[in-house]
Amino acid sequence: MTSVTALSDSLMLAAPELWLAVSALVLLLVGVFQGDRSYSTISWACVAVMVTAAALVANGASGTGFNGLFIVDAYAQFLKVVILAGSAATLIIAEPQVRRLGIARFEFPIVVLIATLGMLMMVSAGDLLSLYLGLELQSLSLYVLAAFHRDNARSTEAGLKYFVLGALSSGLLLYGVSLVYGFAGSTDFLRLQGVLVAEQAPSVGILFGLVFVMSGLVFKIAAVPFHMWTPDVYEGAPTPVTAFSRQPQGRRHGPAGAGAVGCVPGLAEQWRQIIIVASVGSMALGAIAAINQQNIKRLLAYSSIGHVGYALLGVAAGTEAGIESVLVYMAIYMATTIGGFLCVMAMQRGGQAVEAIDDLAGLARRQPRIAFALAMIMFSMAGIPLLIGFVGKLFVFQAAIAAGLVIPAVLGVLASVIAAYYYLRIVKVMYFDEPAPAFDDMAHAPSSMVLALSAAFASPLGYLAIGPLAAAAALAAKSLLG
Repeated sequence: MTSVTALSDSLMLAAPELWLAVSALVLLLVGVFQGDRSYSTISWACVAVMVTAAALVANGASGTGFNGLFIVDAYAQFLKVVILAGSAATLIIAEPQVRRLGIARFEFPIVVLIATLGMLMMVSAGDLLSLYLGLELQSLSLYVLAAFHRDNARSTEAGLKYFVLGALSSGLLLYGVSLVYGFAGSTDFLRLQGVLVAEQAPSVGILFGLVFVMSGLVFKIAAVPFHMWTPDVYEGAPTPVTAFSRQPQGRRHGPAGAGAVGCVPGLAEQWRQIIIVASVGSMALGAIAAINQQNIKRLLAYSSIGHVGYALLGVAAGTEAGIESVLVYMAIYMATTIGGFLCVMAMQRGGQAVEAIDDLAGLARRQPRIAFALAMIMFSMAGIPLLIGFVGKLFVFQAAIAAGLVIPAVLGVLASVIAAYYYLRIVKVMYFDEPAPAFDDMAHAPSSMVLALSAAFASPLGYLAIGPLAAAAALAAKSLLG
């Protein structure tokens, strides 16, 4: 990777981020003058901005800028494209729901755009401080989005809980960064690597610092033992916000930890043990706690904790195959999650949202297309063979076993078997229970198209994308650890 020192070259490396930032400011001015009636215009403009940014990322150069604070490589490019795709899809499907909730204000898509900017900054972080800045830009935006439905007590409660606990995790992360800086003399990833490789035995201060850093990151991805905020925030936040928060930007923190800590091989064993504990705990909790849930959003909250565990298992492997498996898993999970939450948004009767699993009863007879799409997505999330979700889990388990993590991999398989119960339960309710009153028709054509694409990707048709996806992920993993 060529070191880029000139400011102009650094700015060129950050062109996608600068494009998002300038666009957000311009669209904010448009919204101020045009008011909430400009929601649709601004929302689709944000989608266009993200598509343009993805093109800039795909055709951009690699290098290091801003004195090592900003890194662009194949790893960053892969994740940026996935993040931008997930964010754009979320804005497309959000419009009918935010209008129904009465929160179709012009600020909504702009805050989503700013959150996406934070994710892109975090992906390219070459320093613990630039990682923190990107992380906080994303987190602050998500706090606002969680409480965006101000007239709803549950949404306000969700935003408040998310903010308070998020502030705690940010404090842990910053304290860890200060310890690392105090004992290592730097927060730059490459310099940290040099310091720790040179030391025969890393100091206790550095170990404690990395524990605090990992604790902060584990909270952000809602992994055990810092998962307690997830069900309440999922349930209370507007459904489009819930869908957005669980796209790759949420998943990004696992690889962020790999990028931040995996670059210090002198501490490989220490950080691997932390990640293994978080991984196994998350897989177990996600499999067991969701069984008795009656609210589908809370069920998906616990499900997401389990999926974080599977992703962390690949990170714990610490190999190119492990990181590749995480990247493939995240891309698959993103595509299927969008469709899953779109089905949740479609659960409306008389313009009012319903969230109980029993409300899905007999959906296959009333609205067979939505039922089939949701069934495909649930089967895929469960890891049923021949569907795309099975491939993601297979990659993760293979990488873990190859790295010697046999017991965690076996526990992951058992957790996946247990978790299949609540996914199949949803399918059973839709196809075999007595029909409940029909949902309102999904009249939003773009949402119908996104749902069809998500269901098709979850089906065996998704295998057509595995080859290119795995090849891109392998190149990204090699770039990170090479």
